[in-house]
Amino acid sequence: MQEDIKLFITNALLEDIGMGDITSLATINKEQKGEAICYVKEDCIIAGIELAKLICTQVDPLLTVLFEVEDGEFVSKNTPIGNISGSIQSILKLERLLLNCMQRMSAIATKTNYFVNLIAPYNVKVLDTRKTTPNFRICEKWAVKIGGGVNHRFGLYDQVLIKDNHIKAAGDIKNAVESCTEYLLENQLQIPVVVEVKDLEEFNKIKNYEIVDRILVDNFKPIDIIELIKHNSTHKTIEASGGINASNILEYAKTGIDYVSLGDLTHHVNSIDISLKII
Repeated sequence: MQEDIKLFITNALLEDIGMGDITSLATINKEQKGEAICYVKEDCIIAGIELAKLICTQVDPLLTVLFEVEDGEFVSKNTPIGNISGSIQSILKLERLLLNCMQRMSAIATKTNYFVNLIAPYNVKVLDTRKTTPNFRICEKWAVKIGGGVNHRFGLYDQVLIKDNHIKAAGDIKNAVESCTEYLLENQLQIPVVVEVKDLEEFNKIKNYEIVDRILVDNFKPIDIIELIKHNSTHKTIEASGGINASNILEYAKTGIDYVSLGDLTHHVNSIDISLKII
């Protein structure tokens, strides 16, 4: 993961800086030193602190970076959370990337934490999805973990997730699961297998397959999930998704599911207002 983060920072800096920060080069002496303070302007669960340190180090190892809070802490609005001192040109070079990351990661961590706390009495884990920003997934999923959530698969390579389109292409749900079983055995792969079912009939068809680790019930009503769980004689873990939000998540948590996955954690968030000011 460390190398992936480093690559992300490299590419993000290249996108933003290109051949150089022309404004800073034109207006500020390269020898000029100074200090900038980072402020959080609204209540949030802060995220991106460790990433911010890595960004600073990668831009200029001579910068001094001191943060007074850690990832996952609650921070109230108008709170100074840290400072960066050293080359003014370096600070301005990293400012936008650092703020973009912290603002979005803090928003995701805050939203995740809200849902985690909302259903905490029911021991249901909150999962993210692949509905992430291209090339920023690693940071968004990091933010979910900071907020107390659990990462779903990172990509198409680390988990089998048999959904409606796979089932349609395979002919039926049993064909899809049996084909998956053969493929994993032939290639000596040991990775989790999750299967989406559309109704109780499909669930009963696959619940006895040992290779299936988790059943995904998508767009089920809570009452239908309760009925399905009554038939879960093989004790498969159950994940619910689709149409779940703050107004109904408690009803889903009460059904006895193990996981709830929410695309909203990463694709419907408003960035937290965070600023970096030279003093």
